[in-house]
Amino acid sequence: MSNDISTQDRPLLSIAVIAKNEADRIGRLLQSVSFADEVVVVDSGSTDGTVELCKTAGARVECREWQGYAAQKQLAMELTTGRWVLSLDADEALSPEAAEEIGSAIRSAAGDVTGFSMPRLSRYLNRWIRHGGWYPDRKLRLVRRGAGRWMGDGIHERLEVAGRVEQLRHPILHYVYRSISDQVQTIDRFSSVAANHRVRPGSAWYLVLGVFHAIGKFFECAVWKAGLLDGLPGLVIAVNSSFYVFLKHAKAWERGLSEDADR
Repeated sequence: MSNDISTQDRPLLSIAVIAKNEADRIGRLLQSVSFADEVVVVDSGSTDGTVELCKTAGARVECREWQGYAAQKQLAMELTTGRWVLSLDADEALSPEAAEEIGSAIRSAAGDVTGFSMPRLSRYLNRWIRHGGWYPDRKLRLVRRGAGRWMGDGIHERLEVAGRVEQLRHPILHYVYRSISDQVQTIDRFSSVAANHRVRPGSAWYLVLGVFHAIGKFFECAVWKAGLLDGLPGLVIAVNSSFYVFLKHAKAWERGLSEDADR
C-alpha cells in the first residue's frame, strides 16, 4: 500500500537505524531524532529490552535476521516511507543544531541534490576526539528516497548515491566505544573479518610487514595526525589502531598456517 503513496503525501524525513542489544545507549539517539516524521529500527535479535524501549519511544520496530552491515542498513532504509532518509547507528545522536540544519536543508534542497554529508565527531574516554584521523570523518547519511544504496564488505560499508551531494556543517555525535575493552573486542572482530577477506593468506613476510605497518600506523595517528593533542585518549587510540593493523596481518598469517596443515 505504501508504494502507492504520492511523493507529496509521504512524510518528509525518516530515520533508519539498525540495532542489537543497544538498550544502554539507543535512548539517546531516539530522543535526539524526535523531530523526525518517522523512525524505523531494524532489530536483529535483541535480548536486553531494546525492542521494547524503541517501541515506547514511538519508533516502528521490524525484527529481521542479521544479514551483514550493508545489507541490514539497506533493508532499514527500504522499510522507511519518507521523502528523505537519514541513516544512523544506535551509538550516534544529533545535536539540536544538527537537527535544525537537517530540517532546513531538506526543505530547501534543489531538485538535483540527492544527498547530504555530515562530519562525525566521536566521544571516547570522556573526551571529544578531534585529531588522530577521527575528525571530521565526513559521512554521507542523508539521501533522497531511492537515490542511495548501502555497499561494502563486512567492515567498511558506505552509502553511495547518484547525483549531487552537498555538505552540512553540524556533526553527527558518535559515542563510539563503551570502554577500552569494547574497543579491543571490536578490534578482534574486525581484524578477523579483514584477514578472511584476503584472497590469499599471509606469508611469514606478510607478518613481518605487519610489524612495520603497525609502527607506521602508531606514528600516523599519534604524531602526523596529531592524536596526542587529544591527551591520553589519543594515545590509547594510536596504540589500539596500530594493534589492529598488526592483528589483521597476524591472523592472515595464521590462516595460512591452517591451510598448510590441511594439505
